[in-house]
Amino acid sequence: MKRIQGRYSYALIVLRGLVKTDFKLRYQGSFLGVAWSVLKPLMLFAMMYMVFGKFLRMTDGTPTYPVVLLLGICSWNFVAEATSIGLHAIVDRGDLLRKIHFPNYIVVVSATCGSMISLAINYVVVLIFALFNHVHFTWRVLLLPLNVLQLWALALGMALIFSTMYAYYRDIAHIWEVLQQLIFYGMPIIYPLSYVIDKGGFYAEVARFELLNPIAQTIQDIRHNFIAPETQPTVWNQFDHWWVPAIPLALTVILLWVGVYVFRVNSRKFAEVM
Repeated sequence: MKRIQGRYSYALIVLRGLVKTDFKLRYQGSFLGVAWSVLKPLMLFAMMYMVFGKFLRMTDGTPTYPVVLLLGICSWNFVAEATSIGLHAIVDRGDLLRKIHFPNYIVVVSATCGSMISLAINYVVVLIFALFNHVHFTWRVLLLPLNVLQLWALALGMALIFSTMYAYYRDIAHIWEVLQQLIFYGMPIIYPLSYVIDKGGFYAEVARFELLNPIAQTIQDIRHNFIAPETQPTVWNQFDHWWVPAIPLALTVILLWVGVYVFRVNSRKFAEVM
């Protein structure tokens, strides 16, 4: 324990300082400040609920649908924010990396941790909405930290890969911006997965296949365990074979490992490239 503490104590001190500084600077000069971390997903939720819930009638027909929609948007916003900020982390902190010696990965980790603070604030808002909506909580809410940990691991793995690529190719920022929109509308975030499964046939198979995507699987698990275990399809209750739910979990571990490996191999060249 002393050896581990001696090796990582300095890194933890730097991480704590960067997270605190980044979170303060994120809303510096803004009149509403930290409130924007809540207002942005709320405004997106209001727009999506009016379009998909009221106008297009793409709901699961349950009273908890608005809360489920808000929870999905908040969870996806964390992934989008963590990867977008983490993508620029190495280049934006280039001067700091050249002047002070500390592990480069701390810069990317701090970006995801700052987004995690915003996610925690958003989940408090979701909890308030759930209480007003008379959501019946179950013991599965105890599994929520594990789901959030998996979501953070996914965001960190992508942020490590993207930040490495961005140091060499600035085009990756524009590509990821477009891909974010495709993923957002392609995954069951603004539309309920049960709406597609109920159509049966080919559509149901495609909907179940979406659950093999680790991001979709994690967001659905968060919805299932936090708000609506009776109505939310997950990879755990849509497949009979025990090994199928292990696929998105394995992909999460592989993505994080690839991110760490790619970052470590190229981190020594960052100073030269920038």
